[in-house]
Amino acid sequence: MLKTKLLHPEILKALGGAGHGSKVLIADGNYPFGTGGNPAAARVYLNLAPGLVTVMDVLRVLVEAIPIEAAAVMQSASGAEPPIFGEFRDILPLGVALEPLGRFEFYEAGRDPDTALVIATGEQRIYANILLTIGVVLP
Repeated sequence: MLKTKLLHPEILKALGGAGHGSKVLIADGNYPFGTGGNPAAARVYLNLAPGLVTVMDVLRVLVEAIPIEAAAVMQSASGAEPPIFGEFRDILPLGVALEPLGRFEFYEAGRDPDTALVIATGEQRIYANILLTIGVVLP
């Protein structure tokens, strides 16, 4: 029996096989899960229904489970910052800034061979995608 908040066996398996520099994509309900991620990455579908499970639900759990050294987000076409970016900043560790990428640049980053895990959510807000880079666990 696990005592951590993270209990999902497929996510635990993917994270267990990932290491420093590996990436985890948490994607909203509009994201092209099949083509917008590394083809070799594990895929976990948590998009039960619109609004269930949200990107923020997943991020809150992952922040406690893995060290995060960087985070990239999908910038809106207009350049305006979506409100969810403020929520990301509130949860991410201190010192981790959001790196805004254009839509197609973000898709390319998600396809990177270092992307080990793609998590599909039922998040309904647009531009609610975040690509986390796993850091190191210090001795």
